[in-house]
Amino acid sequence: MVNKNQVVIYGRHAVKAAVENPNRKIVKVMCLRENIGELKGKVAENKIFVADKKELEKILPQDAVHQGFVAIADMLNNISIEEVCEKAQEKRDCYLLVLDQVTDPQNIGAIIRSCAAFGSMALVVQDKNSPQESGAMLKAAAGTFENMPTCRVTNLSRALEQLKKAGFWVVGMDGYAKTNIDKLDKKGKLAVVMGSEGKGMRRLIEESCDLTVRLPIAENVESLNVSTAAAVVLYELSKK
Repeated sequence: MVNKNQVVIYGRHAVKAAVENPNRKIVKVMCLRENIGELKGKVAENKIFVADKKELEKILPQDAVHQGFVAIADMLNNISIEEVCEKAQEKRDCYLLVLDQVTDPQNIGAIIRSCAAFGSMALVVQDKNSPQESGAMLKAAAGTFENMPTCRVTNLSRALEQLKKAGFWVVGMDGYAKTNIDKLDKKGKLAVVMGSEGKGMRRLIEESCDLTVRLPIAENVESLNVSTAAAVVLYELSKK
């Protein structure tokens, strides 16, 4: 039985990263017999249980790719917007990603993976319009969820104002913007906002931005998947 403060984690990278994270409380780990050697020494032996494929599949969503690893653990604590601002004070140049109403957990997991790959200091999402930590999200993040600070805020507009006061320029991604992202001055502190596919940023969020930029894509392509677009944006930001 999994309670509301726990998450079922599956997939080799996600489970191994979770058991190696000292901030993650592991309830138990289940694995195929041939995988037990990969977990020994990383989690208490009384929390490791050998299971067959049918037993693992019974507790997972249909068609979940578990690779012979499943764990039940407490959800991680989120970082506050105040902590994000405090961490930024120690840096001259940094950037983070803000998501406005991106709701697909696999997309968010993939975005977290890109945040980790390209050096984002945090991911900020609105609590009401963003899914909670889940197995699908952690699987898509492929182990990077454990080390990417995630900030969940009640009011996204207010959080953007707090970031501005902490020295961030707030940059919105807008397909109709006149300036391409490669022309953006990447010095200093940047908070880049991405909206959901199709709808983009909400009006109040767009009004909170200091400027907007676009990804220059072919005219016959309306838009990119938000996780693909995020990867391109983060790569561009990493090119100091």
